[in-house]
Amino acid sequence: MTQRGERRWYVVQTYSGYENRVKADLEQRIATMGMKEGIFNVLVPIEDRVVVKDGKSRKVTRKLYPSYVLVEMILDEQSWHVVRHTPGVTGFVGAGTHPIPLSEDEVTRLMSILEKDRPKVEIALKPGDTVTVKSGPMAGQTGPVVEINSEKGKVKFTVNILGRETVTEADYRLLEKIC
Repeated sequence: MTQRGERRWYVVQTYSGYENRVKADLEQRIATMGMKEGIFNVLVPIEDRVVVKDGKSRKVTRKLYPSYVLVEMILDEQSWHVVRHTPGVTGFVGAGTHPIPLSEDEVTRLMSILEKDRPKVEIALKPGDTVTVKSGPMAGQTGPVVEINSEKGKVKFTVNILGRETVTEADYRLLEKIC
């Protein structure tokens, strides 16, 4: 185990689908066993996405790392025992029985992903699919998808304007996939 005083993030493996249950159980064990000075945060990393299917969008929440929970703690025998013996926990990620903490770069990258306000858009289109414009000045135009920008919710596709192939961009909500 590491020396007392090193506050680090560790990855804990859980049974599939038990992430939130493990988080709640671990938080309860921390409170009842007086471990607030050794175990600080328990996190199930999630992200919001907007899924577009059949022209309808809906917001869904997904776990970034299914079957894993992140725990910020000072690793010693007592904190290791509390986490390791929480129902639903199968073990720490590491070499053998020695948990390996996340690096500062990994923690920084993960926290920046979790702090983003805008949900990612998951568009049920791929390059090569044929789409038609449902409304707006280009209503009725059809063409193949060239590129998808999920972060902006935009789709580039090719249409025929005055006999010339032209690449244009539209919001995903204005487009409908043609089978």
